[in-house]
Amino acid sequence: MPETSSELASNVRLAPYTTLRVGGPARTFQEVTTDAEFISSVVGADDRGSPVLLIAGGSNLVIGDEGFPGLTVHVVTRGVDLEPTDAPDGVQVLARVAAGENWDHFVAQMVSDGYSGIETLSGIPGSVGATPVQNVGAYGNEVAEVIESVEVFDRHTRETKLLAAADCGFGYRSSIFKKDPTRWLILAVTFRLAQRADSVPIRYAELAKNLGIAPGDSTKPIQVRRAVLNVRRHKGMVLDIDDHDSWSAGSFFTNPIVAPDVAASLPGDAPRWPTDDGQVKLSAAWLIEQAGFSRGWSIRPDAPASLSHKHTLAITNRGQASADDVVAVARSVRDGVEARFGIDDTFAAVHVNLSRALI
Repeated sequence: MPETSSELASNVRLAPYTTLRVGGPARTFQEVTTDAEFISSVVGADDRGSPVLLIAGGSNLVIGDEGFPGLTVHVVTRGVDLEPTDAPDGVQVLARVAAGENWDHFVAQMVSDGYSGIETLSGIPGSVGATPVQNVGAYGNEVAEVIESVEVFDRHTRETKLLAAADCGFGYRSSIFKKDPTRWLILAVTFRLAQRADSVPIRYAELAKNLGIAPGDSTKPIQVRRAVLNVRRHKGMVLDIDDHDSWSAGSFFTNPIVAPDVAASLPGDAPRWPTDDGQVKLSAAWLIEQAGFSRGWSIRPDAPASLSHKHTLAITNRGQASADDVVAVARSVRDGVEARFGIDDTFAAVHVNLSRALI
């Protein structure tokens, strides 16, 4: 590790900076604590023609065993600034949060202070700056619903910009930041939250049942947070150093969105949900399990990487896995789903920075 945030280090092992705990060394490594350092570091690398890898929470990233041949920038910027504002339906707050802040720490703070809007997104590992990239969502809510704006640095024009939520191209696990990952540096995100006693409506049936309410009803935000954490912990989705089922990148596979005729070709009991654009969203977990991949599945009994023993959407590091081990599981699952159902786009949730392709 560099002694100060402005110093460069060489051959820093990157595995400890990711929740999967796999990955080789960075050729050069720099930790940045301010927006100015962040921008200067990346611009300098761009001017040198050096590739850049950004890491904050490292919760949605697989780094190859060969490491990264350019500059790895570890973003640890800090700051939460609250600006109360009146609204027709009560007091709201605009919360500007630095990109390097821990997401769940921010959620906990807001819920504790009596604000509602992000309580169903409790327990998600990673940084605040990562949440707009794939429009993080859980239990019927997406972060796009509460994002007011995103402060960015445009590496093409070399300008700092403030993008309104409508300009971010949010979709299901998607945004302009995900579609063009080498262009944008996310510096901060501003959220609009409401100060109220009631949570957001609970749309997810499993969570509503856990809370003892009907889908669509509300309860106290702190109760929602506790229930979400319990559900996620049961599924191995809350990081625990002693639980290898939580050594993962979260849900590795996304729910595919397909044409209606593709959805109609599936068995009648296949879960499906219509989307606003006339497509159909399918359940990745159902597809994976029906293709023959059960919880805890691995390529061989002693393999160091496997599907989670608690649910089939996560690939876990059993303690000594390499990136190649993780990718081998992912590739097998993807190919198995394609062979069984002809669907090959369940493989998009996690950013994979590898020297060799996944296909």
